[in-house]
Amino acid sequence: MKPKVYFSKSITPEKVLELYKLIDKPLDGRIAIKLHSGEVGNQNFLKPDFWKPVIDYVGGTVVECNTAYDGGRNTTEKHMKTLREHGWSKYFEVDLMDADGPDLELPIPNGHKIKKNFVGKTLADYTSMLVLSHFKGHPMGGYGGALKQLSIGIASSMGKAYIHGVGDTDNFWGSDHDSFLESMADAASSVIEYLKGNIVYINVMKNMSVDCDCCAVAEDPCMADIGILASLDPVAIDQACLDLVYASDDPGRDHLLERIESKNGVHTIEAAAALGLGSREYELITVE
Repeated sequence: MKPKVYFSKSITPEKVLELYKLIDKPLDGRIAIKLHSGEVGNQNFLKPDFWKPVIDYVGGTVVECNTAYDGGRNTTEKHMKTLREHGWSKYFEVDLMDADGPDLELPIPNGHKIKKNFVGKTLADYTSMLVLSHFKGHPMGGYGGALKQLSIGIASSMGKAYIHGVGDTDNFWGSDHDSFLESMADAASSVIEYLKGNIVYINVMKNMSVDCDCCAVAEDPCMADIGILASLDPVAIDQACLDLVYASDDPGRDHLLERIESKNGVHTIEAAAALGLGSREYELITVE
C-alpha cells in the first residue's frame, strides 16, 4: 500500500496542527521537535509563532545542533543567543543537542558512502520525533526538506562536516557531489533506525527561496507558496514536494527548479529510497 501524504493549500498554524492530527500516530515518551532555528540575517525561515500550535499540542522539546560553518549558530554560545533572539527559547523548551561533547555515534552498516553518523548526544534522551521542515532550495543539496532535517539537521557540528566530506571532515567543500547526497541519505537512515521509526514529518512549502534558512544572505522567495504536507514517510513527503513544484504554473518555478536540478537534488530521495527509508510512490490526500 502506498504511503499517505496529506496536503493542504491553506498555510496557517492551525492547518499544520490539523494535518498532524490526521496522521493519527501518537508520539510517545520524550518527544524531540526538530526544526530550523534560522541563521542570523535570514528572512525566510518559519518563525516560532507559525509552529507554536503544533508544538504546544505535541508538548515536545525543540532540538537543534550547531553548524559547521561560520555564522550565528556555529558555537553553543552563539547558537543559544540566536535561539533566544529568534524567539524559540521564549516559547519552548529548547535543547541544543551537541552543546557538550562527546557526540553520539550511530552505525550505518548498509550505508552507501558512510558507515557511521555523529549526532548531538542528547538524541539519546528522546524516544520519538516530530520533524518540521521548511521546504525550499539549498545551495548544496538542491533542496531542503525532511531528509535534510534528519541528516544534516540532527548531525552534530562535526557530524555535519563528516557528511559533507563523505567521511573526511577535512574535505567539507571538495567531496564528490552525488556521494555527499548519498551520505545525507545514509545519515538519515541512522536516525530513523535509532528512533525505530517513531517519527512524523511535516513539510511547509512557503517562502520558497533558492537558498536555505542556513544562509545569512538569502534570495527572497522566487515562487508562490504551495501548501503544507504531512506524512509518516520522509521519502514520500519530499518527493511529493518536488512533484508539486514541477506541477506548478508559477512563473518563478523554473528558477527554483534550476537550483534543484543543478545540484541533482532528487538524488538524495533516490538514495534514501534505495536504502528502504520510504517510497517515491505515494497517495496524495488533499485536505481543504
